[in-house]
Amino acid sequence: MGVEMDYRESADRAGMGRMSAGQLRDTFVIADLFQAGVLRLSYLEIERAVVGGAVPTTTALTLPTHPELASRFFCERREVGVINIGDTGVVTLDGSCFELARHDCLYIGRGVEAVSFESSDPARPARFYFVSYPAHASHPSRRIRREEARVIAAGEACNANRRVIRQAIRPGLVDTCQLVMGFTELELGNVWNTMPPHTHRRRSEIYMYFDASPGRVMHLMGEPSDPRAVFMDEGEAVFSPSWSIHSGVGTANYSFVWSMGGENLEFDDMDVLAVSDLGARA
Repeated sequence: MGVEMDYRESADRAGMGRMSAGQLRDTFVIADLFQAGVLRLSYLEIERAVVGGAVPTTTALTLPTHPELASRFFCERREVGVINIGDTGVVTLDGSCFELARHDCLYIGRGVEAVSFESSDPARPARFYFVSYPAHASHPSRRIRREEARVIAAGEACNANRRVIRQAIRPGLVDTCQLVMGFTELELGNVWNTMPPHTHRRRSEIYMYFDASPGRVMHLMGEPSDPRAVFMDEGEAVFSPSWSIHSGVGTANYSFVWSMGGENLEFDDMDVLAVSDLGARA
């Protein structure tokens, strides 16, 4: 199966500051992730992550390896997190089937040789979003149902950022090498995520926005003193360097999948900023 994988290089602080809006999108935004009957892959220079989307219809889609990975199979030296944002589907790992309803998650451990994606009803396909990082050890694959994720209520309506955070792949639930993953749902009438923002130099983060249409999300990134904005559409992902903020505001409420990889798995390992730090002059 010949699946294209595009290669995404990042930018340093100075380089990002010189980018036009179009260059910012071309560098950091991964579009067209969810196309009927197609599996898409993007290799990110940051943390050597791979981001992908699969929308199986009448036939299963198989996760391939790629010359860029120099491996016999995709998970030979990698772990993968999958979240289904569509209708019910099945992920098969070396012959073992895992049904994923909407918002269910699956951790795939290093060493799994065959990974395939199917929709339970081709007329109502699943939409599998996945993120992969290099793995130094093998941990058991595990499905995490939506209701099994750790739930955190955050934000306040008066600040338009009341939201529910669901931590699916995290310490205490799933053993991983460096991957943590989950999703956040903003409540009706709330539009801000992760405000005030933060950075974490020991990890980088990837957001994938969904349930936003027909609205849009303005994603903020870059140095706190010089934030940049890029507009995101339904089903698009954006990755940020570890020194960059990652926050966003929508024209209506929305949801997003977040995933991180790096030196540790600690959610509280972050450098919190104040709103007054944004755009502050030195």
